[in-house]
Amino acid sequence: MKDVMIYTDGACSGNPGPGGWGAVLFYGEHKKEMSGYAENTTNNRMELQAAIEALSILKEPCKVTLHSDSAYLVNCFQQGWYKGWLKKGWKNSKNQPVENQDQWKELLKLMEKHDVTYVKVKGHADNEWNNRCDELAVGAIKRR
Repeated sequence: MKDVMIYTDGACSGNPGPGGWGAVLFYGEHKKEMSGYAENTTNNRMELQAAIEALSILKEPCKVTLHSDSAYLVNCFQQGWYKGWLKKGWKNSKNQPVENQDQWKELLKLMEKHDVTYVKVKGHADNEWNNRCDELAVGAIKRR
């Protein structure tokens, strides 16, 4: 499997409101930047969308290290939240429907293809690539 490093971030102007996502992918000497926009969304949805878009663009199964400043995204996989959701029929610990199920399901499907490790990074700090993803996400909102 190819080793790919991905950084992602989401942004929202208002929550909910117009949103953007950004991702930077690295493979060997190659770097690809991506971004996108959603009209009426939430910050959490944009965080998830960034990961979905980045993983979706990979053409073959890869070993991925995905860096995000989203505790929502990273903790789900590091702490295994999704396993409980699956056992409970997509209900959370409060026995309520899990939010953003459509995106979580899409992400889990992508993880069947790729070997993904999630790494939490501090947002709006000194991480060059997290900062770049934030610029891409905010830029996607401003372009609209």
